This record gives sequence, C-alpha cells and structure tokens, in this order.
Amino acid sequence: MMTEQDHCFIPDLEDAGKRIDKWLSENSELSRTRIRVLIESGQLLIGDRILDNPSAKVIADQEYTLTVPPPIESEPKAENIPLNITHEDDDLIVVHKPAGMTVHPAPGSPSGTLVNALLYHAKSSLSGIGGVLRPGIVHRIDKDTSGLLVVAKNDRTHQHLSRQFAKHTVERTYHCFVRGVPKPKQGRVESRLARSPHNRKKQAVVKNTWQNMEASEHGRHAVTNYAFVTGYGQMPKASLGTPRFSKVTCQLETGRTHQIRVHMAHLGCPLVGDPLYGKHRGFKNAKDDGELAVQSFLGSFRRQALHAKSLGFIHPISKEHLSFDSDLPSDLIELENLLSNLPGS
Repeated sequence: MMTEQDHCFIPDLEDAGKRIDKWLSENSELSRTRIRVLIESGQLLIGDRILDNPSAKVIADQEYTLTVPPPIESEPKAENIPLNITHEDDDLIVVHKPAGMTVHPAPGSPSGTLVNALLYHAKSSLSGIGGVLRPGIVHRIDKDTSGLLVVAKNDRTHQHLSRQFAKHTVERTYHCFVRGVPKPKQGRVESRLARSPHNRKKQAVVKNTWQNMEASEHGRHAVTNYAFVTGYGQMPKASLGTPRFSKVTCQLETGRTHQIRVHMAHLGCPLVGDPLYGKHRGFKNAKDDGELAVQSFLGSFRRQALHAKSLGFIHPISKEHLSFDSDLPSDLIELENLLSNLPGS
C-alpha cells in the first residue's frame, strides 16, 4: 500500500520573494494546481508551522516540508451498501450516515464509503456533475460521527447548495455528550482552526485566536454556537451540582474539520469517546453500579459521541424550505441511559 510522502525544500537567497506555489512547482514534479490544493488543505509546513496560503512569499534558508498523500482512484465504484434515506427527490438525497462510514473514498478508505453506496443506489438518476457520473458531496461529517447529510444529484443542485453552505445559511444542529460542563453553559465560540503541527491528524485553535479573530491570519474562521441541555452525575471534588457529563447542542455557522470536537475540548469539555481530543475513556476508582456500568460501556465505545441531528436548507429547485431531524442512534441512546443512572443525576 502506498503511503504519504514528505518532500523537503530549502530555498536559496535568489528564490526569496517568489510565490510559494509557483516556486514549489518549479522545484518538484507536481503541477502548480496540485500544489495549491495541497497547501490550502494544510499539507505544507514552514519549520513546524502550517502555511496554508499559496500566494505567500518564499523566505530564504527556511525549511519547507510538503506532504503528498498517495493517489486514489479517480472514479469510485458502485457498491451495494444499505442506506438509510430520510428524503429523496429528482435533485437531491438526504441520508442518515452511520458512525464508522467514511463519506468519500480516501487513502485508507478506498471502498465502503457513502459515495460508493450512493453510486449504487442512485444509478441512472444521477446527472453528470462536472461531467462525471457521481453524487455531489456538498459537505461532510467525520467517519465516526453519525447523522444527516444532503447530497446533490446534478450540477445545478450542487452549485446552489454549495452557495448556501458558503453563506452559512444552512441550519445544522448537532447533539453531543461531553465530559464536564461548558462554562458558560451557553455561548458562541469563535476561533481560527488549522492542522496541528504536533499531530497531523488533529486540528487546533490557532494561538491567541480564541474569541479574537484579529490575532492571526493563519487558519480558517470557525464559529460554533452551543447550549447545555442536561447534566449527569456529580463531578468529584467540584461544587455540588457540577455535572460529570453533559449533553450539549451545537449549531454550526461554519463547518470546519473537527470543529465541534476542537471547540468543546478547548472549552475543557472533550466529547465522550473522542480518540483524538478526549483525555481519558473511563472512571478511576469506580464503585457505584451506575459508574461501573458507564465504565464498562466506555471501554468498548470507539467513537466520539457526536450526532448530526437536524438539517435545514432551501431546496435549489422548488425554493421550499426543507427541514429534517434524526433520532439518536442506538449506541448514543444507550450511553444517555447509562449516564442518567449515575449518582447525582
């Protein structure tokens, strides 16, 4: 299996001031377009800092590291995978994606994805989006997040939905279970997010940009509105009434990679089960039956407790406002029931 490769470049004094995408293209076998896409997706480091601006100027004697992912098949194949369809018409599909399913083929997940399933399901009803027979993925949710997605069947629908997402007019509400309780219990958090230089699988809040967007131009603008719903258990060594776990709703104004997971962790409330941003999985010194039951459950719970519960948008053709809601999946229902039995709930 092919793996990603890191390519290192150190410019000379005569290269200083050139556009970074143009200079990298001249000094590699990659096209300028390909390099621009890689830079914008956070694959270029200058030292240990991510550089995501393709028009940035080259700095002499600095080390640039460009990570190039392995190639994947350009044409995903149709696969007979069951789908939970919430709504379908001639122009779009609203689907409930289960946890564990990747949205689009990628290195490490070349098959078994939502796209593979949609290609089989839609068959002749798909139009040529961009000249290629494929479903139009307008937005994504993480592999181990469950919930609602809208998918376009044709170019016109794809373009119209893309504009709604770009203007932040699509209504998206997530339910999640977190450790602790956010302070304040309701609020709007705003920051810039970028790939962590210490762990390329993680996103991170750009230094000094938490509720201060002007502190840096690095990273992407991210806004999450959150609200505490209910608490479970009693936090050890905390004032009476401080929940050990909480259920929280999050409404997105933007849709950045791992946005809710990063923002909740930064608030000190990582999502239950989150393998990247969570601090621990179970209890220490669990004694009560309720605590032992939660501890046992979390020992085998291998995903973040996050569900894309509702979705609302304007239908690109009929102009009707559509709104959809989905129930929590069985694993999160079980988690909620167990948390409700903790002492102090």
